[in-house]
Amino acid sequence: MTFHTDRIRLISYNIRKAMGTDRRRDPYRILTVLREAHADIDILQEADLRLGQRPTALPHDRISESGMAVAPVAVNAVSLGWHGNAILVRPDWRIGQIDRIDLPGLEPRGAVSCWVETPSGPLRIIGLHLGLLRKSRQGQQHAIVDWIAAQTACPTVIAGDLNEWSARRGLAPLSQVFDLHSPGHSFHARWRLAPLDRIGVSDGLHLHDITMIDTALTRTASDHLPIRAEITWRTKTEQ
Repeated sequence: MTFHTDRIRLISYNIRKAMGTDRRRDPYRILTVLREAHADIDILQEADLRLGQRPTALPHDRISESGMAVAPVAVNAVSLGWHGNAILVRPDWRIGQIDRIDLPGLEPRGAVSCWVETPSGPLRIIGLHLGLLRKSRQGQQHAIVDWIAAQTACPTVIAGDLNEWSARRGLAPLSQVFDLHSPGHSFHARWRLAPLDRIGVSDGLHLHDITMIDTALTRTASDHLPIRAEITWRTKTEQ
């Protein structure tokens, strides 16, 4: 894999349990998308199946073959993530503190957090998948904001499927803490209905070049397009 050290490249991707728009479950298509994206950090949603102990939708051994390491956010040996949220990190970067954030609402939801030691400094990554109901999403956002306020200060990236169809409203709680960005209508991968997928950065970080990865493969591999961005640290004169 080709890695970039001046900017940190991030992918956020709802992989829909590796179920494609052709109704075929094919984890190897997802792994190909991730491998070809050459990201430093992948933030995944719907990375586990909903059966039993929620086994991973992506084979563990093939993830390591693709050159990424799995952040240990799962609570058992068969899942990749927690509440379907998973984080993959380039293997030469140390993964530090792991946290799981319970989120309120009618559906069982949660967010995951991990510290990553990058060449530019420590970075907190939060991956999440918010609920289908706006009332639930509001409560879930407040829970995340409250959780962050209780943590040690650290430059933070938040990313995931926020399930908010509006481009202008519905994300006010998170917007108090993060500069949220969307590259456009990343859902549905074929029909482009809504900007559900977002990446946000806290104070101290710049977000650059946010795009959708729109190829014949990504339009088939999942019903969401992966979104990609690069981040850098602000200099002292910029802060």
